[in-house]
Amino acid sequence: QVQLVESGGGLVRPGGSLRLSCAASGSISSSNAMGWYRQAPGKQRELVARIFGGGSTYYADSVKGRFTISRDNAKNTVSLQMNSLKPEDTAVYYCYAQIYPNAYWGQGTQVTVSS
Repeated sequence: QVQLVESGGGLVRPGGSLRLSCAASGSISSSNAMGWYRQAPGKQRELVARIFGGGSTYYADSVKGRFTISRDNAKNTVSLQMNSLKPEDTAVYYCYAQIYPNAYWGQGTQVTVSS
């Protein structure tokens, strides 16, 4: 059983930066994909970024060039560096881990981008 705990959310001004972290515990390895989803009010949950076992990454078009996902396999943590934040980035951000065919989710952390 895998548990994921997010941290680092908060309030930031447009154009600012924020770094989210996800601490994973349980049976997870570097071969498992991990990443971040987000859900804004009135919208469906969307995939923001993902990092695969081989180190390759995926980013949603809306965040490409602004967000960077990374992982520390030794510490079982995944981070999301968010730069040039926009109000439309406001959402609850959820960490996930893919252990095929199952997915595990954290409780979420609120990110609010507002002037």
